[in-house]
Amino acid sequence: MVQGYARTYRSNAVLTASPGQLVLMLYDGALRSLALARDALERPEGQAHRFEVINRELLKAQAIIAELQGGLNFSDGGEVAPTLDKLYDYYNRRIFEANLRKELSPVIEVEGLLNQLRASWAEMLTAQPINDERPELIRGVA
Repeated sequence: MVQGYARTYRSNAVLTASPGQLVLMLYDGALRSLALARDALERPEGQAHRFEVINRELLKAQAIIAELQGGLNFSDGGEVAPTLDKLYDYYNRRIFEANLRKELSPVIEVEGLLNQLRASWAEMLTAQPINDERPELIRGVA
């Protein structure tokens, strides 16, 4: 029953969020998946389901980053959209390598870089008035 309430809360949060807040939620989701993959990579080799968790969480992180990349608005995003596009490409390549080789270092690297990007995005949102959250960076907004 509690899970049902949590799911409803998350659904309502997504439905009522601004485009900028949705991007922040996507960053949080990717970071959560990377943290779970990192934890699994740090577990002892013989632990059951370790590789399944690593694979599942890294694929989730890649899907979220692909969603962020697909939402970039190149026509109105100025220099920021192509820069983010390149960053997202790099993040996905590093996550792919981590998954392929079951290596921890690429996960830690992307986690750190994504945390910086998330912090910058959050700072930008707090610096902007509520109705002006740099929508030109996100496709389908404005």
